[in-house]
Amino acid sequence: MKNFRPPSDFYKRDEQDAAVYFAHRATLRIFGDVLDFDQISETLGLEPTALHRKGETGSATAEPWPHDMWAYTVETRESEPLYKHVDTLWASLKPHLQYLLELKQETVLDVFLGYRTNSSHSGLEIPPRSLEMFVQLEIPFGLSVILA
Repeated sequence: MKNFRPPSDFYKRDEQDAAVYFAHRATLRIFGDVLDFDQISETLGLEPTALHRKGETGSATAEPWPHDMWAYTVETRESEPLYKHVDTLWASLKPHLQYLLELKQETVLDVFLGYRTNSSHSGLEIPPRSLEMFVQLEIPFGLSVILA
């Protein structure tokens, strides 16, 4: 059987001069009512990269937030593979697993994963060891994919 090979221009991009990029992100988010931001930061030993209070707005035209939120995004370069972001976040959180599980009883806790690229033919791979955080925290592995 002959191997299929697409024509050389099959994967041509609309913008020939645009360099292909991949950007990744991992953020712990904690949502709830009347969150104690200081206690969360102190217990985790992390300064939030974003937070807001219920009723505040992100801009003059935005709807008020329906909840408090404390969030921490790891400082890994966006160009690093997603699993490195996940592993870095888990290394910071793992010593505080019991606290996070207790916090989950009163709040909504998730990990927001972002994958952004301008390549229409791409994907990613997560090694099994990098999924430990989701299993231990008993949260789904969710991924936001943006093709720009």
